[in-house]
Amino acid sequence: MHQGSSTSRANNEGAPLIALAIPSIGYGGAEIVNVALGREFLKRGFRVDFVTGWDEAGSKELIPKGARHVGLGVRRTRETLGPLMKYFRCERPDVMLASMWPFTTTCVMAHCMSKSPSKIAVVEHSTLSTQYEESGALVSFFLRKSLAISYRRAHARIVVSSSVADDLAKLSGIPRDRFEVIHNPMPMAMDAELQPDPLTIWRGWQGPRILTVGRLKKAKNHALLISAFKRLLARMDSRLLILGDGDLEMQTLSFAQAEGVADKVIFAGRSRNPLPYYLSADLFVMSSSREGFGNVIIEALSCGLPVVSTDCGGPADILENGRYGRLVPGNDAEALAQAMQDSLGAHHDKEALQRRAAEFSPDRIADRYLGLVFPLQDRNISV
Repeated sequence: MHQGSSTSRANNEGAPLIALAIPSIGYGGAEIVNVALGREFLKRGFRVDFVTGWDEAGSKELIPKGARHVGLGVRRTRETLGPLMKYFRCERPDVMLASMWPFTTTCVMAHCMSKSPSKIAVVEHSTLSTQYEESGALVSFFLRKSLAISYRRAHARIVVSSSVADDLAKLSGIPRDRFEVIHNPMPMAMDAELQPDPLTIWRGWQGPRILTVGRLKKAKNHALLISAFKRLLARMDSRLLILGDGDLEMQTLSFAQAEGVADKVIFAGRSRNPLPYYLSADLFVMSSSREGFGNVIIEALSCGLPVVSTDCGGPADILENGRYGRLVPGNDAEALAQAMQDSLGAHHDKEALQRRAAEFSPDRIADRYLGLVFPLQDRNISV
């Protein structure tokens, strides 16, 4: 285990210490959520450690100023047990918030074996049954048994949506009411100073503009979106912009070519500043086959951008089952195309969408976490 930081510890050495434990620091949804929470905890005067197994290249800059980075120096979850035990014994955090199974299970084991007096809460961001459904019987057995044992030993079990709570209760056998649903905070930095020209973004196109944001990986189901987009083009000319990169980028491009729509699909890659893309689009679409929450939907709503999404888990919580956007069945390209067409032709109350997004502000979500794992009377700081 090595301790290091690209930032200096704030002068609050007597304040309670919150450890945010996550397999890696990178640009995924769970990682960005932890960064947003860490920033809010620092504002309230807590000390914050980011405890990670490994880190993506260039990602340490995400750690907010005033927090400390504690790298365990290993890439395999099973190798983190010893370093985590050492961290509990040496650093003595007041609270650990551990994210993402199986790392969560290892954190609970280390907490128990080190006989730490710290509180530990596990935080799950995904419907694990679908995430690991193709991993085989052995992984399924280990998933269920480890959840049943370790999650019972945690002081709190936090999930990002109702669908994740339902899934974990079924997998672990732990009663549903012992899971606390705390939605993700909106993590996007709204940088209005760096906005490229919309015509440049959309390559001169001024008609209907459809945006999706997310890594190009299997769970995001970009093939479904492209199939639906092809159907939409038969009814109205438009453009689809895919903001993100990933392992399936070339495969997705090839699929768009095979569908004959590649000239109307813009592959924009990943952007550190997605704001101008949201502001210049007419519709945001999520086509995922599973989604624990859906941070990008909140980002879209915060810009007053209407949303169409597959009913794949977390989006139903954000959209209140259709009140703030359209939900369609998964793997139904025709239903998705029709919802896209209807939404593009409808009037939307942008202020109502923005008010909904404001309900997921980082300060509100951080208060929910602190109220659960760090009651006010236990805090040795002025908040």
